Amino acid sequence: MDLELQGKVAVVTGASKGIGLATAAALIGEGGHVVASSRTSTPELDALVARGATVVLADITDAGTPQRLVDAALSTYGRLDVLVNNVGIGGVRSSFLDIDDAEWARMFDVTFFSAVRTSRAALPALLDTGGVIVNISSINARLPFPMVVDYSAAKAAVANLTKALSEEFAPRGVRVNAVAPGPVRTPFWTDPGGFAHAVAAGAGVTAQQALDEVVPQSMGISTGRITEPGEVADLVLFLASVRSANITGAEFTLDGGQVKTL
Repeated sequence: MDLELQGKVAVVTGASKGIGLATAAALIGEGGHVVASSRTSTPELDALVARGATVVLADITDAGTPQRLVDAALSTYGRLDVLVNNVGIGGVRSSFLDIDDAEWARMFDVTFFSAVRTSRAALPALLDTGGVIVNISSINARLPFPMVVDYSAAKAAVANLTKALSEEFAPRGVRVNAVAPGPVRTPFWTDPGGFAHAVAAGAGVTAQQALDEVVPQSMGISTGRITEPGEVADLVLFLASVRSANITGAEFTLDGGQVKTL
């Protein structure tokens, strides 16, 4: 299936690792042009540059960063067709009572308000091209866990924003959808101190065993495994393409069957 993304221009936030990195690489693989944002430089970003990406190193919470990303797309490629709001943060919480106001504010600033600000900056250009916004939400938006209570709340806000933006801008030619993954093999899980290590400590196994065995079993993942970043990227690209031209205001769960409700 030809997604017809050749020559399309996309901004991808949080593109240095995980889902963002996989999405940026997949877009380039389809012949698209990518403006990739990250707070810091990484070898993975250098590899994207070698494949033709434009990288903007900036903190997404800085007020001027969203416009810098859009300006980079317009000045380098002359247009903007796709915005992927991927950036977010997460951490394992021991209790709701241990999260102070500053941590709540930081969670929402990075995970939710980044999507608000970047969408606001990108929409004028997307309206010119009949473009697309794809937001990376999470099954935790509708399946909140105490260990990620603040992350769950921020992703619920992303899901609500997705629907609201679609309602306003679909009649004007801009589609807005969301992808809601379950557990994905990203640094949120795999980094030291990440969620896999917390699960491993509780189960008395290694972090690798936690990812491969304990998490799929304990979370009721029907396929028996967690999702790979490239699988999320494939869905993002479909939603960014003309093959989904009449899909908007939708949220697509990608969780290996973890969520059992309709």
